[in-house]
Amino acid sequence: MDIDKIMMLVDKVAASPISSLSVEEGSLKISIKKQGGQVVTTSEVPVAANAVTKTEVPAIQPDFQVTKEVAHDDLKEIAAPIVGVFYEAPNPKSEAFVQVGDSVKKGQVIGLIEAMKLMNEIESDVDGVITDILVENEQGVEYGQPLFKIK
Repeated sequence: MDIDKIMMLVDKVAASPISSLSVEEGSLKISIKKQGGQVVTTSEVPVAANAVTKTEVPAIQPDFQVTKEVAHDDLKEIAAPIVGVFYEAPNPKSEAFVQVGDSVKKGQVIGLIEAMKLMNEIESDVDGVITDILVENEQGVEYGQPLFKIK
């Protein structure tokens, strides 16, 4: 199955009232699901006799934030909006965007996630103070995985 066919399926799911679609073609299995207004594509392709690789590719609107209420009313989590590699700084020689104890404003860039060779800025969607950074620099992250705690 080529990328054009996959993208066509993603567009069709996004434009339709259905919430998920699974397609199998030979040894390739594609699952497309709507999650909170975003369409996420999961594919499984055998790479060895018994091994399976699973990748998630955000197809529509990666420019949003997932904020979760945590146990404390005034503590918020900023979660990964897409699957990729987290970077704490714009390049290896620069300082981190934020550190624990830093004050942040709504809309301030607090990290980057590289997905499909594109850098996606992670912005704070609340004003507050960084209380915890839950991932390491250059760590792979999953959709919805908590990255920061902000008070």
